[in-house]
Amino acid sequence: MNSDYSAVDIQAETERLHGFLKHVGWSVPECAGIAPKTLRIRELARQKRAVILGHSYVAPEVIFGVADHRGDSLGLSVIARDTDADVIVFCGVRFMGETAKIIAPSRTVLLPAPNAGCSLSESITAEDVRRFRHANPDHSIVCYVNTSAAVKAECDACCTSANALAVVEAAPSSRIFFLPDGRMAANLAPMTAKTIKGYTGNCIVHDCIRPEHVAALREKAGPGACVMVHTESPPEIVAMADVAGGTGDMMKAVKSGRWNTFVVITEDGMTDRFRIEFPEYRIFALGTVCPHMKMIGLDQVLQVLESPRPDQVVEIDEQVRLGALKAIERMFELTGKGKDDSKPHSNTGDVAASN
Repeated sequence: MNSDYSAVDIQAETERLHGFLKHVGWSVPECAGIAPKTLRIRELARQKRAVILGHSYVAPEVIFGVADHRGDSLGLSVIARDTDADVIVFCGVRFMGETAKIIAPSRTVLLPAPNAGCSLSESITAEDVRRFRHANPDHSIVCYVNTSAAVKAECDACCTSANALAVVEAAPSSRIFFLPDGRMAANLAPMTAKTIKGYTGNCIVHDCIRPEHVAALREKAGPGACVMVHTESPPEIVAMADVAGGTGDMMKAVKSGRWNTFVVITEDGMTDRFRIEFPEYRIFALGTVCPHMKMIGLDQVLQVLESPRPDQVVEIDEQVRLGALKAIERMFELTGKGKDDSKPHSNTGDVAASN
């Protein structure tokens, strides 16, 4: 792209980018090639009082090149609620932008790639939930955060991978309908005396992982490696883990100092984060990529800041939004958590805990 930036500006930006991206294989010329674009994006964000949020699974040149904060979907939505910015650019899939709008209705929420979906979110509709409730009035309905606003509005409480068990245990009924992730429901079932009925949704990234994949990577990593598995994975994969949970649980394990070698069984964006933030450790990855998350690049972020299309502006019916907000607030009530318990990493400040 044409650049109005000086050679000194480009050189400084190239060095900044390379300081991060060299750990995932980027060369100095490659960083120089995107420097005018990242400078322009950051300049536009300042001009428009926008904050850029980057989910951990998005490409590293986005979350380390232009994002103000990086973390998981709920933690980033809490940032969206608490920021004084006028505009939220959410570099993530559609349900994440919706969650930010649910929590921060006064903000303009923009999605760089509005067609970026999620197999979990798209596996269930609000009507599916209403039918189940009608047939099973004795169940508490708990939805994973990977759901649309319309589905959240029909549920009793929302949850994340980190607090799913706490929400299930605190729910008033001994019978739980957990949606939409059938794998996560199966992983929760042995942990509680409650009866958990799961839905049939699955994550296309984690569902394809097989025990032989994990075993081969563990052998390659050598003795003493910590195997970290996301609980969206099949139960037989979770059974092989030293640490099982969400991305925040993985981050805590890396920060704990107990290990120096990690086998990371989740989307490779998280592996990139670990390699960049903890270059002193050995990190092994499966090569699992979410095609939806990788739809979000610097070009899309630049375009949405320059001239957002109507389909890139997140809008939610107010009745739906209030119902979904109630489910999210109920999660915090059930787990005794407050608004500051889900803070992601700030690119402009110190590392804070993500969930």
